[in-house]
Amino acid sequence: MRILIAEDEAKTRRYLEQGLREQGFSVETTGNGGDALVLLQENSFDAAILDVMMPGADGWSVVKALRAEGNATPVLFLTARDRVEDRVRGFEIGGDDYLIKPFAFAELLARLRNLTRRAVRPVGDGILRLDDLLLDPLRHHVERAGRPLQLTAKEYALLLLLMRNPSRVLSRTLIAESIWGLCSDVQTNVVDVLVRRLRAKVDTPFGKPLLQTIRGAGYMMDGDDA
Repeated sequence: MRILIAEDEAKTRRYLEQGLREQGFSVETTGNGGDALVLLQENSFDAAILDVMMPGADGWSVVKALRAEGNATPVLFLTARDRVEDRVRGFEIGGDDYLIKPFAFAELLARLRNLTRRAVRPVGDGILRLDDLLLDPLRHHVERAGRPLQLTAKEYALLLLLMRNPSRVLSRTLIAESIWGLCSDVQTNVVDVLVRRLRAKVDTPFGKPLLQTIRGAGYMMDGDDA
């Protein structure tokens, strides 16, 4: 399993690298946020551990850029910033977990292993699968239970965004920004309308719903408890 560590404090970075290597992980490290973004864009990692405050680019900016591109690499924020507002922000911009320094390595390891247990996995050539739903980004092909689904460009973009972020609640604002480039606090039901259209094609004709509505929070794809 391949992990990226982006931490500008050299002592902490070495400690993490040694500990994870001893646990059998393949580890790459950097102390610069800009370099971390490039590494995540150009390489495949099972997860990333990001400090929030780094030279080059902060951890917030790195994750925002990744999620805007549809990159669903699981991210654990590791930081001394312990305010509730900071933790909420970390989750809202697309982070998967948030661990405050100082930390116990055993807890970090448990959280990291949990992050890598994803509901959606590539099954070859970049194809994404969730339960009986398949999405092939190379061919722009979607099928469920072996039945091809005809989606509009926006429906496809929404499904791809959701399937690249499995079991993660995506807010309406994040979806709007990702698909339409709309700014936050847009007063419109455009996202809800798109979700209803997608659900009518992906879920309604089948016995098991996968597109979940999380009241007051947003939407997610999850086959485990559907």
